[in-house]
Parts: sequence; structure tokens; C-alpha cells
Amino acid sequence: MVADAPSAAVERTAIKKVSVRLVPFVALMFFVNYLDRTAVSFAEPNGMGQDLALTAAQFGFASGIFFLGYIVLEVPSNMALHRFGARRWLARIMVTWGIVSLLFTWVDSTGQLYTLRFLLGVAEAGFFPGAILFLSQWVPSRHRTKILGLFYLAQPLTTVLGAPLAGWLIGHHGLFGLEGWRVMFLFVSIPAILLGVVAWFYLIDKPADAKWLTPAERTWLTEELAAENARKAGHDDKHAKGDLKKAFGSGRVWVLAMVYFGFIYGLYALAFFLPTIIDGFQEQYGTTFSVMDKAWITAIPYLPAAFVLFFWTRHATKHGTRVWHVAGPAVVGGVSIPLALYMGSPTATVAVITVTACAIFAALPVFWSVPSRFLTGAAAAAGIALINTAGNVAGFASSYITGWLKDWTGDYYVPLYLVGFFMLLSAVLMIWLSARGGTAEPAPATENKPMEALR
Repeated sequence: MVADAPSAAVERTAIKKVSVRLVPFVALMFFVNYLDRTAVSFAEPNGMGQDLALTAAQFGFASGIFFLGYIVLEVPSNMALHRFGARRWLARIMVTWGIVSLLFTWVDSTGQLYTLRFLLGVAEAGFFPGAILFLSQWVPSRHRTKILGLFYLAQPLTTVLGAPLAGWLIGHHGLFGLEGWRVMFLFVSIPAILLGVVAWFYLIDKPADAKWLTPAERTWLTEELAAENARKAGHDDKHAKGDLKKAFGSGRVWVLAMVYFGFIYGLYALAFFLPTIIDGFQEQYGTTFSVMDKAWITAIPYLPAAFVLFFWTRHATKHGTRVWHVAGPAVVGGVSIPLALYMGSPTATVAVITVTACAIFAALPVFWSVPSRFLTGAAAAAGIALINTAGNVAGFASSYITGWLKDWTGDYYVPLYLVGFFMLLSAVLMIWLSARGGTAEPAPATENKPMEALR
């Protein structure tokens, strides 16, 4: 059924205001979050690895132990956000992770590095699933892929902008008597603390309290979201009800967690080891790069990835999300990443890695529109956190296993083949789940353009 003209006008303006008012700010929080999380990848090949005498396995463990800390408090943190509200909880997370990140400036041993990376995960626990849940509670499902796509742009853009920024900061060796990599940690940490303070006053927990919406827009969003939640709660699937145990007992939540595992395994294998792989080009191909050269090369795959992410989510929103919007990129990424091993030059290698990055970032925001189709309330908070926990397990596994396999085999062939395997497994699981009707969305009573089931 097509909505009447006045209702359609209110819908357009309400979604536009949410897109302009909330999404950029939450995306900025994500930008700083991801930069702090991956700053260690820029530090390792630019002095930290030598100063702390790190092997590839030790660096991989230091990168990955962050995710163990995150896992410990992930689900409790998201449940706390559901109870206390996003404004308070996201602000608290940002301030505490900023403080822990700041302490990396003075790390001087492998043990201290492990401890701080673990504590950084504890401090950050719940931010990403909390941000996903927060944005999902502001727009109906048919707009969610677009909104999450805009939010997710922050992740590839973090490397596009963050890698040159990190390189520039590392170049200020001697500032305040610090090595360049310590200068970088100092200056990428402060924005998190400042944004946390601003978030306390800027964010709003629900549309009904948003004074920047007109009364008609507040009413439309509130009623539309309430009706959608009622449909999900009343759907005949036993896992749709807003109950914590139902979320943990849902087979499709666990399958989606396994799908997400594969994507995140690939994402963090690239995020943490790409700067090191690029640094290795110098010996492999007999060339020389400055710190800024390496930073710019690291950024190359992520700019096309941001464009692909934007247009891929737009296509999914306009034409209806289908299984191939998630499974297709998984296949492309799974096949392309091992091919990077057989390229004969830095240019060709980075070009193939760019294809992999585009595939990963195209699929992720579309993927995150799926869980909120059948979960609501406490079940949504728990289910989204559980799926993201699988991603954090993948983050630890990919970081440590990639480094360990590199030390054991002497190169990145086996580690990157393993990345390809997990991404192909994600594609298979997504197709299987869709074939069983496990990703379908209950059809709303009225809407302008129905969201297609993922089939």
C-alpha cells in the first residue's frame, strides 16, 4: 500500500533530519573509535616493533588481545545501554577508552602492551553494537540499510584519513621528548575523551524526546517504530519476542554470528597487518618508502571501499536487500585475497587488496540490517551484541593466527588463504540461511517501497 502524500512528506523530512543530525556524529565517534583501535598497526612498523622487540606473533597477540577484553563485557555493556540509554552509556564508553588509549603513549614493555590492549577492549566493550542498536531505534527497517551505510562509511574513511594522519604524527619524532609512534598515540586519544563529553549533551535516546523534530515527525517515527516492534513481537517465529533467552536460543542469530565471523576475520587481518605487509614490499621488491609513503599506500584500498560501500547500500535500499548483497561480496573477497599473493609488484598487490576491502565494506552495513528484522527490545540488544561478540572472536583469531602463521611459515601465504576460506564460508552460510527463510522480514502494513526478503 502506498502511503498518502502528507505522511510521505513527514517520513522524508524525519529520515533526513535523523540522517543529518545523528548519523554524522555517531559516525565521527566510530571514526575515532576505529582509529584508536587500529593505531597499533601504524605504530608497529614505525618504531614500536623495534623498540619493544616484538615478533610477528607477539604483535598479533597484542593486536588480538583487545578483542578478548571486548568480549568479556560486550553483552553486559549492550544490556546496560538498553537499560540506561545510549546517551549516557556511549559517552561513558568514549571517555574511558580515550583515557586507556592515552596510556599507550608511555608503554615500554611487551607485558604493558598486552595489558593496555586488553583494558582498551574492556573500555570499548559495547560501543559498536550499541551504536548499531541506537541508530536502529531511530528509523524503521526500510530505511535502516541506508542509515547504517552512512554510519559505516566512517570505518574505511578512518584509514583513508587516519593513515596519513598517523604518518604525519609519527613524523614528529622528538616532540615532548617522545618517539614518533608515541606522539601518534598521544594525539589520537584526546579526541575520544572530548567527544565523550560532547555526546553526553548532544545525543538523545529516542525520537519522542527530540526537540529538533516537528511534532508530526516525532509522532510518525514513534508510531512507526512502535508498530514495527509490535509486528516483530507478534510474528509467529518463536525467536521474535523480546526475551533475552530467546535471542541466545535463536538458531539464526548464531548462524548470522558465524557469517559475521568470516567478514571480521578478513577485515582485521587487513587492518592490523596491511601496514606491515606494505613495509615488507621494500625488501620483497627492492624499493624504499618513507613513513608518509607507507601511510598513503595503506590508505589506497579504503577510498574505493568507501565509494563501493555507499553505492552498494544505496542499491540495496532502493531495490530491496537480497542475499547476494551479502553473499556476493563474501565470494569476491574470499577469492581475491589469496590472489594478492601472486602479484608481481606493489601496485598489483595493492590493487587486488583493494578489491578485497571493497567486498568486505560493501557487505557489512547490509548485513547489520538483518538482525533487527526479527529481534526487538532486550532481545535486539543481546542478539546484536552476541553477533558482534563473534566478530570480536574473529578479530582476536585473525590477529594472533595471522602473526603466528607468518612466524611459522615465513610468509603470508597460509594466513591469507585462511582469510579466503572464512569469507567463502560466510557466503555459503548466508545462502543456506536465506534458503531456509531465516532472513526474511515480516512485511509491514504500509510503506512506500517494501523491503524485499533476503532470498
